[in-house]
Amino acid sequence: MYELRSMTIDDYDGLHELWMTIKGFGIRSIDDSREGVERFLKRNPDISVVAIEDGMIVGAILCGHDGRRGCLYHVCVREGYRMRGIGNKMVVFCMEALKAEHINKVTLIAFTENDIGNAFWNEIGWDKRKDLNYYDFTLNRANITAFNH
Repeated sequence: MYELRSMTIDDYDGLHELWMTIKGFGIRSIDDSREGVERFLKRNPDISVVAIEDGMIVGAILCGHDGRRGCLYHVCVREGYRMRGIGNKMVVFCMEALKAEHINKVTLIAFTENDIGNAFWNEIGWDKRKDLNYYDFTLNRANITAFNH
C-alpha cells in the first residue's frame, strides 16, 4: 500500500529517478534541477506531494500557487503503479492543500500528445479550456527542456 505525504527536497533523487522513467516527460535543465525544485518547494511549502510504496517514489506532483491561482506541474505515476487511484489521491491532496491556502482555481498544462495524461484529466472531471489561448515567453533560454524517449 502506498503512503502520501508532502514533498521535501530530500525526495529529489527519487523524484528525478521517477521523472526519467516517464516516456515523453519533459525535464527542464534549470527549473527541474535540485536547486530549481528546492526554490519551488520553499516558495510553496507543504503542498507538493509524493506517493511512496516499496521504499520508492511511485508518484509525484509539484503544486504551487501565486496567491490567486494554483497550478499542478509534473503530475506522474510510475508505470507499474498506474490505475490504482494514486494519481487521483495525489490530486485530492494538492486540492485540499490549495483550498487551505484560500486558492479557488487550479490549472495545469498537458501536452496534446500526452494521451495517458489527457485521458486521466478528462476521467477525473477537469475541463479542457477552449475559450483561451496559452502563451509563453522565455526569459532564460538556458532553461532547456529535454524529453525522455
